[in-house]
This record gives sequence, structure tokens and C-alpha cells, in this order.
Amino acid sequence: MANAIFLLFICMFIFSVGDILGVATKARLSSVFVALMLFLVGFLTGLIPTDIIKQGMLSEVARWSAPFIIFHMGTMINIRELAHEWRTVLMSCIAMAVAALSIFLVVPLIGMQAAIVGIPIINGGIVATQLMTEAAMAKGFTLAAALGAIVYAIQKFVGTPPASFFGLKEAEVLLKEYREKNTSGSSSDGGKDIKRAGASLYASLGLDKYYTPFTCLGVTAFFAWLSFYLQGISKDMGMSVSYSIWALLLGAVAGHIGIVPEKILDKGKSSGFFSMVVFAAIIPSLATIKVSDLQTLLFQTVVIFVAVLIGTFVFMYYLPLWKIVGSRNISVGIAMAQMLGFPATYLIANEIATAVTNDEGERAFILKKIMPAYVVAGFASVTSISIIIAGIFVDFLK
Repeated sequence: MANAIFLLFICMFIFSVGDILGVATKARLSSVFVALMLFLVGFLTGLIPTDIIKQGMLSEVARWSAPFIIFHMGTMINIRELAHEWRTVLMSCIAMAVAALSIFLVVPLIGMQAAIVGIPIINGGIVATQLMTEAAMAKGFTLAAALGAIVYAIQKFVGTPPASFFGLKEAEVLLKEYREKNTSGSSSDGGKDIKRAGASLYASLGLDKYYTPFTCLGVTAFFAWLSFYLQGISKDMGMSVSYSIWALLLGAVAGHIGIVPEKILDKGKSSGFFSMVVFAAIIPSLATIKVSDLQTLLFQTVVIFVAVLIGTFVFMYYLPLWKIVGSRNISVGIAMAQMLGFPATYLIANEIATAVTNDEGERAFILKKIMPAYVVAGFASVTSISIIIAGIFVDFLK
């Protein structure tokens, strides 16, 4: 037990170093990137065991924590504003197409098999990675399969700095507008906030005092279970809607009609803990990387990511496609979400808001503007669309 607690301390220490550097540099050095890099170096050098998350007793908690924090995020969404999120989904789809086009353009340099394996993985997460690497191995394309594993393992390193940098630029713009409106006597949200249909219904019924930390956790656990139950039902019906989408929708509906508090895990005094354990869930993938793999596949990996980044900046920042979401910075952030997914998008949005202000009102305003775009884009690409793309691209491996 003493060894397990020590390894748990090491994990939390690395997370805290990332946070400290992220805040100290005002998110110019992403805390997510720092923590991931420290774990990767530790794995490659043997300074920390490759199964540190399991030995540190975080694996099981990480497995069931995701729907908790996704439901929590859902309670922050004003469902009457969801109509605006179609722009985020559309922009995410365009960004995925841009990434695919960019990789196809460098086929002469990396080969067709590498491109076919790499595209769904750049677009998505672990499920797309599993589908493509297994298919590549079955067809005898072992180098392409190895490339897929490496691309997945390091794509967060590539996507995190731009997502953090452009998110920070957007946050600074939003903060300036927020302060100008307050100085001129406007309300904190510019007087244009759309009210929830049943805002604080639970409070108006005198139930606020019953939403203790344990009650908040209990309510969240119920909806977490319900999201998995609905995933099973949808799968039986041939739709296979992920639990993450259900959890987000349930949180949005429950928060909108006012039967649960907004930011329910904040009220339950546990959002920080859940942020930490969902972060821990993405660490084990780094342990699969070996120095020899990086050396062998370095060229292909660099070419893929350079192509995607150049294509993204050309199409999403310089060309007028950004007008779909109204911001060049947010447009690039949405494009990077396909390489990040949940929980990285959630964590980056939080660190951006924390880095630019210490005022809770200002922080909440920035989160309200940035987090939906980052999180919804991650769900649209990583959770859903990339799996469909992988299912199609599997048949292209010949």
C-alpha cells in the first residue's frame, strides 16, 4: 500500500507541475502538454513504471469518472443556445476534411498505407486507432500499424500548444470586451444572455439545501449510469450513440429545466478531483512508445503533423472558413480538438480561463464562450465521426 500511495503522489506531483507552469506562463506553456511530456520522458527513461496509473490505483476511478464530468459539463450548457452549436459541429467536420486532404497531399512522401491509417487517427481517438492498427496488422502493413500507434500517442503533444495558444488569444479578447461592458455599466454578459427555461427550479422549490456534496455525487452517478444504459439501448437499435453524448445531453436537459444545479460537481466540491482522474485515463497510452519506434517512424510522423498544421492554418485561419464560427482563434481551436478529444479539451479550456483571470465572474464568462466550442468539437470528431471514418477507411487498406 505504501508503494501505491507513493506512485499516486508521483502522478499528482506531475499533474501539479504542469498546472504550476501553465499558470505561471499564462497558458503559453500548456499544463496538459507539460504533464504529458513529463510522463513520456519518465516512461522512455524508465524513471517511472509504465503502469504507474494502475499501480497508483487510478485506473478504476478513471474508468467511471468520464460520464460524471461530462454530465457536469452538460449542466453548464444553456440548451436554448445549442442551436448555435451546429456551427461548431460543421466547423469540426470541415477541419477533419482539411486534415484528411492535407495528409493525402503528402502521400508521395509517406505512402498510401500510412495515409489511410493516419487520417482516422488524426481525426479521432483510441477507437479509431484500434480499428486502423488492427486492420493494418491483419493486412501485413506492420510499419503503418506502428505509425498509427505513434500518431495517436503523440497527437495531443501537437494539438495542445495551438489549442492553448489560440484559446488564450480568444480569452484575452473576450476578457477585454467583458471588462469594457462592465465599465460602461452593462451586465456581465452584455445583457444578451438567454435564460434557462427552468433556471434554478430546484432552488425555487426549496431543494437547494438538500444538494449536499453527497447528493450531488449521487445524482451525477445516476445520470452517469443512465448514459451507459441509453448507449446500450441505442446500440440494440442499431444507432450506437456513445455514453459521452448521452451524458452531455442529459446534463444539458437537467440543467436547463432546473432540476439539478449548474456545475453540479462544483457544488459537490469534487470537480477538481474528477478533472485529475480523467486526465489520468489518457496517460497509459504514452507507455506504449519506444525510442526505436520514434526513430524509425520519425520522418512519417513529422510529415503528417506538419501537413495537418499547415492545412489547418491555411484553411481555418487565413481563408474565410473561420467566419462560420465568427473567430479565427476559435476556428483553429476547434480544428485542434480532433487531435485532443475529451478530457484534454475540457482541461485546456479550464487552464485558459484560470490563466487570464483570478475573478470568478470573468472566468465563468470565458469558460462559457470557449468550453462549448472546444468540448463539442472534441465530441463530434473523436467520439463519433472519426469512428465512422475509420470503419470506411479499413476497407481501403489493400
